[in-house]
Amino acid sequence: MRLHTTIHTARLGATEFKVIRPARTPARAVLLDGPWYLNGWFDQEAAQITAGLWALAATSPRSLVHLPIRANAAGGPDTGAGRPLDLVLLHHSLQFAPSRWKELRGRLGPGRPRTVDLPAPDPDAEPDASGLHHRENRDRFRQGIHSETLFMTGSARTLREAAVQFADLARTGPGQVFNHGGRHFCRSVDCDPEDRDLHLEYCEEWPA
Repeated sequence: MRLHTTIHTARLGATEFKVIRPARTPARAVLLDGPWYLNGWFDQEAAQITAGLWALAATSPRSLVHLPIRANAAGGPDTGAGRPLDLVLLHHSLQFAPSRWKELRGRLGPGRPRTVDLPAPDPDAEPDASGLHHRENRDRFRQGIHSETLFMTGSARTLREAAVQFADLARTGPGQVFNHGGRHFCRSVDCDPEDRDLHLEYCEEWPA
């Protein structure tokens, strides 16, 4: 898949960080910090773009991948209560402290365009579940919320598998809604047992 992005760099102290954003932020994407779950609503285009961002994060361990969508909640569907959030994806080896995000975000300039070609996430691929539920397994997402932003920190494997969930949302969601009269269609991204899972719902109807 081809993904159009912008690349931003900023320095905190002696360290320079690279932040990748979509060239065009999808308008029909909302993420809320709800009372029980972290809930997301996406139309087909937004789910496709977001799948690409997760796949890109899996291949970019030295970058933060940022989806700035919290402003979308004001014009989004009636999703109930919850605090609107942006999303940042990053590899655990980067060891970036989310508490520094507000300062880094404030230093980002307009960025430069870059188009990347990625293998399309395959919803039919079998996930590598070896050791996934073993008590010693550490290959699970850890999350944190800082400065109105959800941070999802994981390995290349977990980032790829999350990309598949979004790809399936984009591929299967429209047909389910059309053929079953608006039937609820959702997917989820599993997180560390101490954190809440990320619940994703396909949403066809958005306010004009």
